[in-house]
Amino acid sequence: MQILLKFVKWLLGLAVLAAAVLAGWLYFAPPELIRVGSGYAAKIVCSNVFIAGRDADDVLAVDVQAPGHPLLKLMRVSVDKEKRTVSAGLFGALGKSVAVARDGLGCASVPDGDIAAAKAVAGAAPTSAALPDAIWPDGDKADASQDPEVAKVLDDPAMTGAGMRAVVVVKNGRIVAERYGDGFSEKTPLLGWSMTKTVNAAIVGTLVKDGKLAMTNQGLFGPWKGDGRAVISLADMMAMSSGLEFNEDYGDVADVTRMLYLEPDMAGFAGSKPLTGEVGKVFSYSSGTAVMLSRLWQDAIGDKDKALVWPRTALFDPLGMQSAVLEADEHGTFVGSSYLYATARDWARFGQFLLQGGVWNGKEILPAGFVDWMREPATASKVYGKGQLWIEGPGDEENPGAGTAAGLPKDTYWMEGHDGQTVPIIPSEQLVVVRLGLTPAKLGYRPQVMVAALVKALH
Repeated sequence: MQILLKFVKWLLGLAVLAAAVLAGWLYFAPPELIRVGSGYAAKIVCSNVFIAGRDADDVLAVDVQAPGHPLLKLMRVSVDKEKRTVSAGLFGALGKSVAVARDGLGCASVPDGDIAAAKAVAGAAPTSAALPDAIWPDGDKADASQDPEVAKVLDDPAMTGAGMRAVVVVKNGRIVAERYGDGFSEKTPLLGWSMTKTVNAAIVGTLVKDGKLAMTNQGLFGPWKGDGRAVISLADMMAMSSGLEFNEDYGDVADVTRMLYLEPDMAGFAGSKPLTGEVGKVFSYSSGTAVMLSRLWQDAIGDKDKALVWPRTALFDPLGMQSAVLEADEHGTFVGSSYLYATARDWARFGQFLLQGGVWNGKEILPAGFVDWMREPATASKVYGKGQLWIEGPGDEENPGAGTAAGLPKDTYWMEGHDGQTVPIIPSEQLVVVRLGLTPAKLGYRPQVMVAALVKALH
């Protein structure tokens, strides 16, 4: 019996030692998957607390934990509103990551932990002046439709989709209908995810108009000039056909998650990737490419401080997008792939701006014909445009003509983002429809059905 007790004690001691070693390993050298999870949790909670004014526990439970990887259910966060930081870790302690809120730039992941350096970067604060007391888009009054057919579409949960947070319908330049999910309103800034890429492309257009960039530019980054990457043009980057390696799989530690949550210099990371395809001939959707585009247009401005306020002065303020916050990485490069927060009405302003060909209140903000060029099919793809736009809607990205078959006009084009963010733009119908929410792709939601029903109802 004593031998058995000694053996049990030995086993327990071994188990305690193993647990201590495991805890020490997780604390001092956590696997990248844990660091990606904690980085994601810290960043999403930070942005929603300090930009959208939401409750941290609600964001953690609903936005971070509910739809994601099982690992995320074990994440805990701590918010310091005085220091404007959010830390997150497995059980709150392991693999810890931190995100910091900065003036005018939203929140940034700080994977190297240098919070002081991250805080030293600041942008332009959102415009505080009130909009005119006028009908949208000049002011913020909505002229809601009383059409029962439109109401029928928007009151149908199957049409607006699970997790819907906002739908705004713009017809002939006016908001005719809108709906909001519980806890959200016309004043809530919402994340567009990859719809940010289209806004970033428009910012590139403002620099083209100013003569600071040209689509034919090559030799875009210094290290590229000595190898095959030297021939990559700005147009190749815009059309997602650079030929550069980049893994866009969000399910694990891939290039995209590594870039967003483990790299303080996102553009530098993406720019270090080698060629794996023929330049201009192979389509490869890449958030790394979009962040490199941000670096290119910021460098083209020449003055770092001026570049950090450029989105607001060149685009957001002229369009009245007062809520818009384009977030930057730790080093101050805008995350033009993923991180623009704006109210649904401000996303609608940008959609209307595209519908109007880059003109706002009679002022040409983008070069003449630039938006038409953005929506032309890329050489390497029949469903993606030359300027960070989709020609087909969600789920139809590899299926040319699917939108027409679904009942949408041939000239429909799309902004699309992760978890169900969409803005279809239909010039022939003078129609823009913003749909924002938390709707993972696995649910199979197709906004095409809602948009086709709205086209029919508004005739």
